[in-house]
Amino acid sequence: MTQDADILIAGGGLNGPALALALARNGFSVTVVDGRPAPLRAEPGFDGRAYALALASQRLLAALGLWDGLAPRAQPILRVVTSDGTTATGPSPFVLAFDHAEIEEGPMGYLLEDRFLYAAFLAAMEAEPRIRLISGATVEAQEVGASGVTITLSTGAHLSGRLLVGCDGRQSGTARRAGIRRSGWGYGQTALVTAIEHERPHEGTAWQYFLPSGPLAILPLPGNRSSIVWSESDAAAAEIQRLPDADYLTALRPRFGDFLGAISLAGERFTYPLSLSLAHSFVAPRVALVGDAAHGVHPIAGQGLNLGLRDVAALAEVLTLAARRGEDVGSPLVLDRYQQWRRFDATALALGMDMVNRLFSNDNPILRAGRDLGMGIVNAVPGLRRGFIRQAAGLTGDLPRLLQGRPI
Repeated sequence: MTQDADILIAGGGLNGPALALALARNGFSVTVVDGRPAPLRAEPGFDGRAYALALASQRLLAALGLWDGLAPRAQPILRVVTSDGTTATGPSPFVLAFDHAEIEEGPMGYLLEDRFLYAAFLAAMEAEPRIRLISGATVEAQEVGASGVTITLSTGAHLSGRLLVGCDGRQSGTARRAGIRRSGWGYGQTALVTAIEHERPHEGTAWQYFLPSGPLAILPLPGNRSSIVWSESDAAAAEIQRLPDADYLTALRPRFGDFLGAISLAGERFTYPLSLSLAHSFVAPRVALVGDAAHGVHPIAGQGLNLGLRDVAALAEVLTLAARRGEDVGSPLVLDRYQQWRRFDATALALGMDMVNRLFSNDNPILRAGRDLGMGIVNAVPGLRRGFIRQAAGLTGDLPRLLQGRPI
């Protein structure tokens, strides 16, 4: 088979470009197919969308040569405070506080706006001769052969490669066409996402309030701004989203509190239905899944993108080392190494976040007492706190080289 590229990637959000760069820097030719016109994601205006990047994810960006340009626009996460509570009674006196000074590596992570991260990926892909980006087209069909895979685009064009990687989200067409089934469920919750400006400085602190209707995350952005991820029941969220800006803020204030002073909207308002979605397999013949295509998780602790970048780092390392040994990178033996590396970790984390959400998204007084006691115990034991900090920073487990900041 004559191949147009070594690796074909369906999906150009963030995981797709990250994987393309990691592979291209190690000698692979890569074609990325993105259904959206590229410039739309890199517009200069602030829309409120941002990501909490774990320290390990920052190291990956540094290893890809992107971090120096992104660092001035990123907000270090120096402290994380978690609390239980209700809008009527306020936060519980039992809090769980993590400080970056308790580990040696530095900040636990960074907040970075979507527009800056995507623009950096886009510029790096355009500058990389081994990457071809096809924007405004989608993959409509795929056919696997003995030595490669051929895809058909919505434009009618055909492309072939040794491996197809699905970075195309929870409704992954790549997974569906490969016969990979999914399990999952909805939470009956919707995330309201926006950014706010506040009177007082946040001092690099991220706040996570667990309320009966769902968690509220307040994540620090550069300046006196924070990103909000506010979970409510589907019906309540739909009603709040329909409100004018002033009434939206009126609904937010009793949940937000007054610790940062007066607040105002600083970005657009978005909603995302919350659910869990796990692929039964992360691989199929000549196909691998990455990010939400493999595992869509609850946004507690902002681990969605970080999980995807762990997939990126693991798959890039598996494929690079296989190619150096002269192996067929699309063979079942090679792809199984990726699945063995990532599937258990991703599934365990997804189910762990599911359990935390179910434990905290209620007002049962017995459960409330138990979880408050648990947070108080962890907060009082330095060794336990450091373990949680390292896990949140992405520094635990069998880390691929890119997540250590090392080249493959």
